[in-house]
Amino acid sequence: MSLGKTIAQRGMTLVFGAGNVGLMGVVADASLAAGGRVVGVIPQFLVDMEVAHQGLTELHIVATMHERKTRMSELSDGTIALPGGLGTLEELFEMLTWLQLGVHKKPCALLNSAQFYKPLLSFLDDVQEDRFMNSDHRHMLLSDDDPQRLLDAMERFVAPSIGKWLDRVKS
Repeated sequence: MSLGKTIAQRGMTLVFGAGNVGLMGVVADASLAAGGRVVGVIPQFLVDMEVAHQGLTELHIVATMHERKTRMSELSDGTIALPGGLGTLEELFEMLTWLQLGVHKKPCALLNSAQFYKPLLSFLDDVQEDRFMNSDHRHMLLSDDDPQRLLDAMERFVAPSIGKWLDRVKS
């Protein structure tokens, strides 16, 4: 997959959930094939289910999913979500929430292949329009269908400095 190859070509390290299945397994394999460094973080129960990728540069085995997300955040400089399901969305929104709260200042992005995330982006626009989120928070989530442009946008990302914005919203 071109994202994995692009990450490797840029000399970046891919940090991911260490699975040997799904799109992220394909991205990890592509990054490794291009000479990249790939670090995986996986809870023991998934290792026991034999879904841990065995060819990684580095593998961290943790106790829980919560520890996994924390460790991945500590090891990474940003988050990219590929098309996926509930786990992908849960991890993405947790990283976005942490960004909104100032827990970290790292970019969060969607690789919007084949416009997979178009309905989600439209929903977030509606959330902003309905004033449940301000525009600075809405625009924290980067999106592109091209890995090169997405990584470029992530490198340029500056986290918004927003105080308690609800006090500024007029009824």
